Amino acid sequence: MNLMTAIEMLGYGEPEVLQVCRKSIPTPGPGEVLVRVQAAGLNRPDLMQRQGLYPPPPGASDILGLEIAGVVSALGPGVAQPQLGEEICALVTGGGYAEYCLAAAGLCLPIPTGLDWIQAASLPETFFTVWANLFERGCLQPGESLLVHGGSSGIGVAAIQLARVFGSRVYTTVGSEQKRLFCEGLGAIAFNYREQDFAAAIMEQTQGRGADVILDMVGGDYLQRNLACLAQDGRLLQIAFQNGPKTQINLLPILLKHLTLTGSTLRPRSVAEKARIASALLEKVWPKLATGAIRPVVHAVLPLEEAALAHRLLESGGHIGKIILKVGSW
Repeated sequence: MNLMTAIEMLGYGEPEVLQVCRKSIPTPGPGEVLVRVQAAGLNRPDLMQRQGLYPPPPGASDILGLEIAGVVSALGPGVAQPQLGEEICALVTGGGYAEYCLAAAGLCLPIPTGLDWIQAASLPETFFTVWANLFERGCLQPGESLLVHGGSSGIGVAAIQLARVFGSRVYTTVGSEQKRLFCEGLGAIAFNYREQDFAAAIMEQTQGRGADVILDMVGGDYLQRNLACLAQDGRLLQIAFQNGPKTQINLLPILLKHLTLTGSTLRPRSVAEKARIASALLEKVWPKLATGAIRPVVHAVLPLEEAALAHRLLESGGHIGKIILKVGSW
């Protein structure tokens, strides 16, 4: 029997519900490839799914893991690219915490020149999300200003670098002096939200104009302050809500400043939608990764078997950049 090592959830709850198991290796269907996984990235939706707050879409694997890097080991019907044996990273709807994982062929990207498995596994979920929100929904333009909440997170690190390399001024919020210094090393102006009001700081830094675009993963009581420090015709991009999904809102700033509030999730989108984002990344972002103009930032690498510990680390909030699971003994 063809079996693989994987991480399964023994119900919902604390990280300890994640346990090593043996499962059948999946078979790729039409338009899919089977990937021999070398590394898998962790993301906050993994934590939410483990807690029972983020069910996988219909047809997705019940194994956690939304981004992988590895080698194409089998092709489903109708697949010409990527080719058998090709080294790729991929955005997946689930299944990444395993030795083998299915991926839609259109969501597989070549590993950028000079990057290893670990770095490549840190890219898909983060860069798909940031590109789709900042540059497609948010229409961030060169010369505009961006405020990123949580600048030391995987999303934050990617957003700072992408916005900077395409010509925007970047501000960010962080929770410690270490994170402030790190984000300023990436080219952002960072505010410690524990010590100062970010809305007031943004208005001071922009001489009262405000930020053109805000990328927010916090939600809750941040909403009204976000509206207060957006510039005329500003855009608020909501991609998560760590402080909760509900809050009171004063609609007046939206009307007076012609603001746009929008939100999105990546996982439920169609393969065609996500393939379009993949094509944009390959054309516009992958060359900058190859030259080092944008660099992956990995905080920690743990063996697949220590997925529960990796979840604890991500939940602690002390990380800078991505946490990656190494699969196998390579």
